[in-house]
Formats: sequence, C-alpha cells, structure tokens
Amino acid sequence: MPAARAERAPAKVNLTLRVIGRRADGYHDIESLVAFAALGDTLALSPGQSLALAVRGPTASAAGDVADNLVLKAARALAERVEGLSLGHFVLTKRLPVAAGIGGGSADAAAALRLLARASHIGLDDRRLIEAASATGADVPVCLDPRPRVMRGIGDVLSDPLDLPRLPAVLVNPAVAVATKDVFGLLHAAASPSALAREGRAGGPCLRQQRRADLATPSLRGGEDRVALLASLAREHNDLEAAAIKLQPVIGDLLTELRETQSCRIARMSGSGATCFALFDSARAAAAAARALRARHPTWWVRATTLGG
Repeated sequence: MPAARAERAPAKVNLTLRVIGRRADGYHDIESLVAFAALGDTLALSPGQSLALAVRGPTASAAGDVADNLVLKAARALAERVEGLSLGHFVLTKRLPVAAGIGGGSADAAAALRLLARASHIGLDDRRLIEAASATGADVPVCLDPRPRVMRGIGDVLSDPLDLPRLPAVLVNPAVAVATKDVFGLLHAAASPSALAREGRAGGPCLRQQRRADLATPSLRGGEDRVALLASLAREHNDLEAAAIKLQPVIGDLLTELRETQSCRIARMSGSGATCFALFDSARAAAAAARALRARHPTWWVRATTLGG
C-alpha cells in the first residue's frame, strides 16, 4: 500500500458578505471577500481501489453520518469525471465546529479533491476537478486553492488570489449551529411583499433592502498594508448577520462581547454563522482575548489564529 498523503483543510472566513439577490433557480448571488485561517481539519488518504472514510477528532461526533460526508461526495463527483481515478481510504481529523459558517465540510471536500488529483497527476486547474468541486457544494471551489479571493455568483466566480497582509484573529463559535437555509429564509421573509411578487413574475432579486448602488467589493491592492485593509473592511459588513442573530440571539451577544474586547479592531460573523471573528493588531492581543473568552465561556469553541492565505 502506498504511504498515506495528508492535506490541511483550513477554515474559510468571510471577511465581508453581500447578498445581491435570489436567482430564478432559487440560489443566491453573493459577493464575499474570503480569507483562510491557519487552523482547520486534516485529511489523509491511503490510495487504493475502494473508497472509504473514517472520521475522528474533537468535533467528529457532530459531523453526522459518514455516508453523507462531503469528502465522499467530492470523491464520487471526481470519479464520475475521471475514468480509472485512483481512490482509497480517507481519514478525516475534525477540529472545526460543524454548520458553523467557516466552511469546514467544504474545506474537507476540497482537500479530498486535492489528494485525489495529486494521486492521479491531475492539475488544480483541470476542468474536471473544478466541475467536481462545483458539483459538491457552493463553497468548495474557493476552498480548492485556499488563498484570499473575492467570490461572486453562487461561489462559482472567483477572483485571482489576493496578496493580503496577515491578520491576527480570534474565531469563536458559541456552541450553536445555524442552518444556511433558515438564515436565507428569514432574510426573504423580511423582504417587502411587492418585491417578492415581482420576483415571482420576473425571477429577479427580491432583496431590495440588501441592494446598494455600490456592489463592488472595496478595491484591494496586492500587498495592501494592514491599516488600509482594516479601513476597507470596517466599511463593509455581513448581510446575513441580522437574520442569524434573530435565529440565535447568542450570536449578537457574542459580537457585542468581541467588540468590547480590548484591542479588537473589527468583529463580524462569518458566512451564515454562528462562528464570529475578531481582528486584532497583534498575535499577542488575539491570544489574550482568546484566553479571556475561554475562561468566561468554557463551552464555546474559541481559537486564536491568523487569517490570510
């Protein structure tokens, strides 16, 4: 048996997230600046003829039925597109919280595709690999090559990688899960009846309160310094945050606590929640904030890290 190969599956953090509207097919067009954390899950592959997955690690019990895991879905999607694809036995070590807005399952699936591609000498830019990523989940394409980018559409339109400065951060999940479909459902429930009626006729966006004249993500130059980046981020927000707080008020409590933390520059929810992030000027300040949060909330998932690529 060839030696096992391993890949990191880093947490994906939505530094900004705008909901442009709902498409005729029911999906949502978004625009989001994405960065990746220096922590995540780990996936190992021992190549072989059959496909199998074992899940272990501190958050494995929340990962659900192995048969439904996105690692297997991604492997099958690629096998459908690559004749004679080398498969094998995966071992997933789960460290990230589940249904948490930081793309843990998508990152795991992307890691599986990278491992299979390497075993079969397939490039990351191979059309079949990209198609398999898209078929697995909306966040999988951006996780395939985990570097900072702007993602648009339903996650299928990606910018070139961005050269962002490293951002010391704390990631916190307040021990609750939020279903993405519920967040979007509440977002639509807040839309005006007339807008919803027009959407039914024309298939256009109904989220008028989310639409703004300026839909472009703030211009980010390669190598932009941290001060300029933080200023750009401070002018943005996450359009899903208010809806997620209505579903899980503890998210609002968490954000308030983060924003009141000494040296916190920006605090925001990632994705559809419930994980939130806080940005700091130094790794020391982030580590101190994480220690204090863990002491006050021992059941929460709290990690100091850096965001970047």
